[in-house]
Amino acid sequence: MATRTSTQMQPSLSANSLVPANLLALADPPLRQIDGAVMDYFVIEMVNALRVSSAVATERTKKIETEMVDAGLIPAPAVQPPHPLKDKKDSVSARDSTASLNSRTSMGGARPSAADEAEEAVRARLETIGMHVGANFTERLCRDRPLFGETLDAIKFICKDIWAACWDKQVDNLRTNHRGVYVLQDNNFKPISRVSSWEGRAEAIRRAKLYAAMPAGIIRGALSRLGHQTTVSPEITSLPQCTFQVKLPKGT
Repeated sequence: MATRTSTQMQPSLSANSLVPANLLALADPPLRQIDGAVMDYFVIEMVNALRVSSAVATERTKKIETEMVDAGLIPAPAVQPPHPLKDKKDSVSARDSTASLNSRTSMGGARPSAADEAEEAVRARLETIGMHVGANFTERLCRDRPLFGETLDAIKFICKDIWAACWDKQVDNLRTNHRGVYVLQDNNFKPISRVSSWEGRAEAIRRAKLYAAMPAGIIRGALSRLGHQTTVSPEITSLPQCTFQVKLPKGT
């Protein structure tokens, strides 16, 4: 079975001559390889565990909010008026429905359902975990590298080194509008390559989008450690293809 490639870098000769072997082993312990399938199973179980944890946390928050409303400490939440039923032809397509819940509510849309809130909570937790992993992993990979002079150099580092170390290949396509937006496309993205659903293509894509949250966090955390604050938005329209839009703030 395939194993993950070690990214350990050999210390320089000067370091070997100045630092005792026991201290060098503590500062740079050898990496231990694991079977590639282990990480896939781990991610599956991590998503399931976070889904349950987020549901418990959301229920606890609602209970506390209800108790505070009953005690008169905070006002009761406004009740949204019911929306009239729409024809099937006017329903939102599966691709449009992948917009973030934050963007929907910020534009004055209806309050998201409990299921949508739980899904958003899981996505936020996965992205946060990915940011920590990406930042620390980048620091290790860049230990003996000079600083990147241009933003494009940092993006290429993500496409080559980070992608190869995390997902055993490089990005298939990189595009940019030269105004702070970069599009990274992987035609066979490993974290979602085995996602499927008996309920159909739209449901499989919805599930796959959750598994792209942690990789989006890895990209964002890696760029943050390199000095670039970005927003990373994954988009999945056809499995197993996945596209990440990396957007830098204006003026950078």
